[in-house]
Amino acid sequence: MANYTWSYSALSEYTKCPKKYYELKVAKNYVFQDTPQTIYGKEVHKALEDYVRDKIELAKNYERFKDVVDELIKIPGDKYCEYEMALTRDKTPCAFDADNRWVRGIVDLLIVDGDTAFIIDYKTGSNRYPDPKQLRLMALMTYAHFPQVIKIKAGLLFLMKNSFLPEEYHRSGIEASWKQFEQPLARLDNSYDTNTWIANPSPLCKYCPVKDCEFHKE
Repeated sequence: MANYTWSYSALSEYTKCPKKYYELKVAKNYVFQDTPQTIYGKEVHKALEDYVRDKIELAKNYERFKDVVDELIKIPGDKYCEYEMALTRDKTPCAFDADNRWVRGIVDLLIVDGDTAFIIDYKTGSNRYPDPKQLRLMALMTYAHFPQVIKIKAGLLFLMKNSFLPEEYHRSGIEASWKQFEQPLARLDNSYDTNTWIANPSPLCKYCPVKDCEFHKE
């Protein structure tokens, strides 16, 4: 079985187009170029991390997020900003950069209060097509890293839209949650084992950095 590390974003990229995943993540023939939107998102994440963890006041252009983040700060419990977690293939916790890591991810804001945890993922983009599955993966890693946690309340916080998509998980549902990732991971394993990376053409091809693909259109 192939030895690789995945994250939710990487798995999502693979399911959208295995060829693009290969060119960027495996062969590394192309490098992802930040856009104004991704740069802004990174700046907002950093500003909120500094505000929650170190009480550094928000810059004027980020003050619009203060009220909603203040409500999160009021939640009791230990707060972890941009918290890194990783698991080995047998789903046991390991260091984020461990050689035997299998999956890893970063929680924007994790709050642990006894047997209850809160997972918040900041979003600076549109809330039109929300994808809560990444919260499920973060919950699975939280259960592994914090064995005392039984219940998790999670949510995608769309900062620009002032909207929140909630999710709830219970430790009893761990096995069922992992099953939701089995099929795409089996496909990813097969691609690595057989070195097969089939392009999946879509209207998004014209934005893809893999310009030598037969489906790319300028």
